[in-house]
Amino acid sequence: MTIKKVTRQEHDCDYFVALKSYNTGEALHFLPIPKLHLLFIPPFCVLFTAPMEENSSLVAESTLTDAMEAEPQEEERDPESNPLNEPLLKRSRTLSSSPLAIVGAKVSLIESLDYEINENDLFKHDWRSRSKVQVLQYIFSKWTLACLVGLLTGIIATLINLAIENIAGYKLLKVVGYIKEERYLMGFAYFTTANFLLTFVAAVLCVCFAPTAAGPGIPEIKAYLNGIDTPNMFGATTLIVKIIGSIGAVAAGLDLGKEGPLVHIGSCIASLLGQGGPDNYRVKWTWLRYFNNDRDRRDLITCGASSGVCAAFRAPVGGVLFALEEVATWWRSALLWRTFFSTAIVVVVLRTFIEICKAGECGLFGEGGLIMFDVSSVSVSYHIMDIIPVAIIGLLGGFLGSLYNHLLHKILRVYNLINQKGKMHKLLLSLGVSLFTSICQYSLPYLGQCTPCNPSFPGSACPTNGRSGNFKQFNCPKGHYNDLATLLLATNDDAVRNIFSTNTSTEYQPLSLVIFFLLYCVLGLITFGIAVPSGLFLPIILMGSGYGRLIGLLMRPYSDLDQGLLAVLGAASLMAGSMRMTVSLCVIFLELTNNLLLLPITMIVLLIGKTVGDCFNPSIYDIILHLKGLPFLDANPETWMRNITVGELADAKPAVVTLRGLEKVSRIVEVLKNTTHNGFPVVDSDAVVPPVGMAVGATELHGLVLRAHLLQVLKKKWFLREKRRTEEWEVREKFTWVELAEREGKIEELAVKKEEMDMYVDLHPLTNTTPYTVMESMSVAKALVLFRQVGLRHLLIVPKYEAAGAPPVIGILTRQDLRPYNILSAFPHLAKIKGNEKRN
Repeated sequence: MTIKKVTRQEHDCDYFVALKSYNTGEALHFLPIPKLHLLFIPPFCVLFTAPMEENSSLVAESTLTDAMEAEPQEEERDPESNPLNEPLLKRSRTLSSSPLAIVGAKVSLIESLDYEINENDLFKHDWRSRSKVQVLQYIFSKWTLACLVGLLTGIIATLINLAIENIAGYKLLKVVGYIKEERYLMGFAYFTTANFLLTFVAAVLCVCFAPTAAGPGIPEIKAYLNGIDTPNMFGATTLIVKIIGSIGAVAAGLDLGKEGPLVHIGSCIASLLGQGGPDNYRVKWTWLRYFNNDRDRRDLITCGASSGVCAAFRAPVGGVLFALEEVATWWRSALLWRTFFSTAIVVVVLRTFIEICKAGECGLFGEGGLIMFDVSSVSVSYHIMDIIPVAIIGLLGGFLGSLYNHLLHKILRVYNLINQKGKMHKLLLSLGVSLFTSICQYSLPYLGQCTPCNPSFPGSACPTNGRSGNFKQFNCPKGHYNDLATLLLATNDDAVRNIFSTNTSTEYQPLSLVIFFLLYCVLGLITFGIAVPSGLFLPIILMGSGYGRLIGLLMRPYSDLDQGLLAVLGAASLMAGSMRMTVSLCVIFLELTNNLLLLPITMIVLLIGKTVGDCFNPSIYDIILHLKGLPFLDANPETWMRNITVGELADAKPAVVTLRGLEKVSRIVEVLKNTTHNGFPVVDSDAVVPPVGMAVGATELHGLVLRAHLLQVLKKKWFLREKRRTEEWEVREKFTWVELAEREGKIEELAVKKEEMDMYVDLHPLTNTTPYTVMESMSVAKALVLFRQVGLRHLLIVPKYEAAGAPPVIGILTRQDLRPYNILSAFPHLAKIKGNEKRN
């Protein structure tokens, strides 16, 4: 087996080296390589592009690994060459559209979104021809859609709360009844079976119908708003499975929350409203054509994400700040107003249903899921000694949060190995976690102590035998309660309310708090990543509140701070240590607990927790983005990127594929079939009158034409028999701006006749005449900042000096070219600079 001839073509994501046999000519193995590695490919290699099947990717990956291991005396290996340290999805692999790569889903190639305004002749005419009525209609439509996003998100969130509270409530009532009758084995069997069946429903829906519904969905929303197309993430099937799966998973008692799924649900609602419904049943209303673009869809999804947080925590301001601080890459004042309007609508909807539920119209336990974790009844006063437990909680939150991120990172990789074996293994993993959780939640309360009821405790009666309540009798005699059963045999929301309870300094024993904290640390690690909709907020709150209350118990002789308040601070510190958010978390916790007096110490623990956590690893959402290999562009480029120019990056890529302003149909078809570029520079060299001082024979850069627009040309068969420029009215008769906004279609689906191949196409009216360009001497760091802040898909590199006969554009930068891993792969000497920076 040897390597045969040379052909080079560029692919948006991958290059592959084909190893062919001289005897049969068949490609026996495909070695994937990043495109910037072209400098190191011998001239006798065969380079071609092709999407890889899921099974063949494993062969290609193992073959590449063997080839790398066989290289003699390699100067320097990638520090992440260990398979357990490599991204689950690098550029040489395909993108799983699942929220987590470990869950698995239909694969697709990574594409970027077109947030840049395409200023071609059609767009300019459409914009000039809009009347005042159409402009007002567009503005009114934006606010109407923002209102509908908040309205539907609030209604669906309420229904999810009602379903969870009623299903879990009836389940726990039945279990408590068996325990009261001392039928412990029957109670265990019922408890375990009910949880098993609920998890089974959620997992089957995610595994078989919508793998994109598994996980929280927040990392993919963050990636989408950064400019990355995440296929199938916001479809109608995903929305339905997310709703039903969230109900089943949370009602099953798994250590996960509905907060992350609600953010995803809000984003799905926004996306579907913006495009007029599901793909197969879209509404063709005229006013919806204004939203058939990535920019307006991005703003709607931002409103949906903030509405989801508001619906989860009843925190309208916190929802807006969450979108601003965590998920949104681009922000402006107009978007601030619309997100705030959406969250205000959510609060009105939730408040309306709360009043209905108070009248007993929501079933047996429907009211509970809508109540905040209110700790406003306790007075807050600070002393100098109170700084000690607050600082300890902040330090522990930062350290434990980073440790949680590290361990979860490793566990997700192990889950990936399990889930690669097929759907049955994904389902069995989910059911196994459910079984383990049920056994722990039912059996560990027997380790708790039976404590006599204290008449001085405020609130509910003691003991209680219902689904909710702060003093559960469980297996204790009359007049006693089991503190561990109070925390474990309850829904996650009720467990948080119980551990946040104030003015109950002797309610929980130290051993019970230690068991509770350790159990939820284990459950939090093994539950996230299974094939069910899951959120991270509530598991982290449960873990943090456990050690926060324990510290309050230990510091009781030295501090007067209420233990319930310290539990709130523990939850806040761990969220800051894991998620690395500060401002939005501070406001969310204030709105969640209804106690403004907590503001100073909440700010302290959040700042300490984030600072300590940043010393060890990135946030949990950034880790998931890295695991999926999503090309997310950070706000701050690496400092070593200033040591390389964009011109050097252009030299490491193949020559730019350009088109002429008047191009043959055959050339367009050839380019579309042989490349997967989504943008092509349009140059004019015929009859160009150069400006004064420029050499004769210079080539004009007319602009950039998109692949989608070329497909529309071939689809509409807008061909010319002679080589001539078209008039503006000819273009408007054939195309509309709305048609050019469509991105669907493939070159393989279009049929071009043989006699049409010799015809011409005038690309001038379809070309974006004002693309963003940078000089070849610009540093990569500066280009990355521009690329991210403007929201580009293509960035043209132009030469510093113009010369006769020289091309006006020397390269195109895409998102993949700006990824640090790809740059370091092509320029290994930069890795040494990066290592020196870390040591310094």
